[in-house]
Amino acid sequence: MLEIRNLTKRFGGLTAVRDVSVTMEAGKINAIIGPNGAGKTTFFNLISGVHQPTSGSIVFKGQDVTRLRADQMARLGVSRTFQTTALFDNASVLDNLIVGHRLRTRSGLWDVLARTRLAREEEKICRDKAERALDFVGLNHIHHRLAADISQEERKRVAFALALCTDPNIVLLDEPAGGVNPEETVGLAALIRKMVDSGLTVCLIEHKMDMIMSLADKILVLSYGEKIAEGTPAEIRANPQVIEAYLGSEHAAA
Repeated sequence: MLEIRNLTKRFGGLTAVRDVSVTMEAGKINAIIGPNGAGKTTFFNLISGVHQPTSGSIVFKGQDVTRLRADQMARLGVSRTFQTTALFDNASVLDNLIVGHRLRTRSGLWDVLARTRLAREEEKICRDKAERALDFVGLNHIHHRLAADISQEERKRVAFALALCTDPNIVLLDEPAGGVNPEETVGLAALIRKMVDSGLTVCLIEHKMDMIMSLADKILVLSYGEKIAEGTPAEIRANPQVIEAYLGSEHAAA
């Protein structure tokens, strides 16, 4: 679904991502791991159109999308979450999600102000989409609550739902289990698996190795912006370079 070829990103004299090539497989959970400063989030920013690469190419479903902006990538079906979930805290959870599907609407400012038929029809579509996304992530019971009043784990689920509201083909999850406890991590992992079972492709960055090793179909390992390994969890766990760079000897023995 997503093919990365010799991707490089330089910020002045710093090379954050260097000559990385990888394929993200459709209908799979593709994980990216590596120590802090390895270039993982920069890599996501390149894929999603937040940053433009210095060199290399990105091909999505057979189309060269290397120079597309983030909004163009989202319209093509690439959605992402961020390490910190930014919501409109003074709006309800449902209203936060209604905004997400606006990406797919055609009504403009005049339609909204004049309450045209198009605006009314699209508002209903956005609301229906938001309600289905909330149901998918198990949060229908808090649709009316202000975003400021929900827990960290619920914010993570809302971020998943917001990504789903854009009608994606692939979802990029940046540390989806960051800041939640082990029990909540298990629940989020089950939700990620549910997303893939529903037909989506997932690529995630995560530091919780137990979660990654039990969840991912394929893992890419970055270190100092370079790819040092790629393979199944079993292959990554046994890779000497990965053990030295990141995982530690306890994973080699597991």
